[in-house]
Amino acid sequence: MSVGATVWLTGLPSAGKTTIARALAARLRDEGRRVEVLDGDEIREFLSAGLGFSREDRDVNVRRIGFVAQLLASHGVTVLVPVIAPYAHAREEVRGRHQAQGTGYVEVHVATPVDVCSARDVKGLYARQAAGELAGLTGVDDPYEVPADPDLRIAAHEQGVGESVAALYALLGEKGLVRP
Repeated sequence: MSVGATVWLTGLPSAGKTTIARALAARLRDEGRRVEVLDGDEIREFLSAGLGFSREDRDVNVRRIGFVAQLLASHGVTVLVPVIAPYAHAREEVRGRHQAQGTGYVEVHVATPVDVCSARDVKGLYARQAAGELAGLTGVDDPYEVPADPDLRIAAHEQGVGESVAALYALLGEKGLVRP
């Protein structure tokens, strides 16, 4: 069985998490690896429908995603998880679950500054928040707790997607989570 692992990409909305995850997934699939992307928006629509954006609901959402990711990873799938996951304690809970189960886990902080994310605004969230139509936007009027010690920090505003994917792929190789 191939080695499985969870690659948790955290960062602000429009930081580049999903773009990097999808590009890495394509590379891994091209190599014949089993890969799943657990996109935060899709999870909210299907697995976490009905949850709001309170701190408690965000934590429940992260725990649900972490459970599914660990389950898939324990069966040899490389699971890429591009989600905001704004609170450090919830991310640590997911890491701890993976460690307790002996499942590979890496945390990647896609460290794009809020002004760059706002300029990208791929979903229109920052514009809606600025217009007073949206409250609780992570990194603007709701907290985002920057990972203190991620396995990798990607400055997606300073490097392209290819360079970001290469750095992440190299990390997975160093940790023995992808094998030639």
